[in-house]
Amino acid sequence: MKVLTIGQLSHAARLLVAGEVVALPTPRWYMLCARAADSAATDAVFRAKQRPGTKPLLLLLDSPATADALFDLSDDARLLASGLWPGDLALRLPWKSGVKRLAAVGSPALVGHPEGVLGNLVGVVGEPLAAAVCSVSTPAAGDEDHPALTPGQVAAFDRFTGAGIAAVVDGGICPHGRHTTVVDCPAGAAAILRREGTVHARAVEAALAQAGGPYVG
Repeated sequence: MKVLTIGQLSHAARLLVAGEVVALPTPRWYMLCARAADSAATDAVFRAKQRPGTKPLLLLLDSPATADALFDLSDDARLLASGLWPGDLALRLPWKSGVKRLAAVGSPALVGHPEGVLGNLVGVVGEPLAAAVCSVSTPAAGDEDHPALTPGQVAAFDRFTGAGIAAVVDGGICPHGRHTTVVDCPAGAAAILRREGTVHARAVEAALAQAGGPYVG
C-alpha cells in the first residue's frame, strides 16, 4: 500500500480511475473510496468491510448541481444542500426517473458533498465516488474493530482484511470520531433528521428555516 501526501491527489485519482481502492482522511476518520460506477472496485470495498450488500455505500458528489442532475430534490433538500454543503451532512435522496442508478449506493441513495481532502479528490476524479468507513462493518465487527484514525491503522486494516488498498492519503490523525449527520429527503415531503453527527441538529433546523435561500440547482 502506497502512502501519498495531500499534494498527491492526482496520483490517488489515477488509482481510482484504474479501478483501485484508496483510503482518504476526513475530520472524522479514514474512508475507503472507489469509483461509484466501477462494480468490481465497489465490490472490493464490500468484501474488505465484510459489509452486507443490503447496506449500501455512501455516494460522494462534487456539487449540489450534480445532485440536482441525478436526484429528485425536494425543497428541503435544496435548502440543506445550499446551507450545509460541502460538509459532513448526508442526504438520503430518491433518484430521478430515467437516471441510471448505481447498485453499490442503493435507492434511495445516501449522498454527500464533502469538504477538505475527500471533497478535493472527488473534484479531481471528476465523477461520483462510493465510500465507507475504513473498518469492519456491523454485524461482522467485533469490540476491537474501530474506524481507522491514522494511516497506520489503515495499513493494519489492510493487512488484517486483505483489502488490497492501493494507497492511503496521509492526513495525520482524524480527531472528531463521529458519524456524518443523516437527513432523509423524500421527494415532495418534509426532511426528517435520522442521525445527528458532526453537523448539529440545530444547524439542520437553521438551514431548513432559510426559505428562499441562495441554493442554485
